[in-house]
Amino acid sequence: MSSTTKNLFCRDRVGAMIFLIVCLCYGYQTSLIPMFPGDEYEPFTARTLPSILTTIGVILSLILLITAQPDEKSGAVMGFNWRLLIGFLVLMAMYGVGLTYIGFILATGLFLMCGFYLLGERRKSILFGASFPFVIAFYLLLTQGLDIYLEPGVLFSMV
Repeated sequence: MSSTTKNLFCRDRVGAMIFLIVCLCYGYQTSLIPMFPGDEYEPFTARTLPSILTTIGVILSLILLITAQPDEKSGAVMGFNWRLLIGFLVLMAMYGVGLTYIGFILATGLFLMCGFYLLGERRKSILFGASFPFVIAFYLLLTQGLDIYLEPGVLFSMV
């Protein structure tokens, strides 16, 4: 592989291209958000924030495409821990299912605990102390402070 091809397909550029494609798809979906009659005269609508996020994402991905360095210069990690990646993908899938059945507090607390464990933390005081108090505080902020309803979970709504 020649030097220019290595520079062209470095990890930063490939990631920037993927992120650019995701942002452009998100921008297209943003244009499909329905508007209420008269919204075209409002300064802030349902499309405003998604459009701003799309613009910022496109700009940042273009900057990364332009300024990307070859992997050897950028300090990119050349090896990849596929086992850890697959572990987190399975954990995220279980979290999505867990939200439905055991609710926000237990599912999120267990997700954080298992994530810390996968990353190598083994002390129980840190596992429990860094997950459940944070989740409970966040739950209280959402439900009491911002008045957002969070589903308690199917197992707890049957009781």
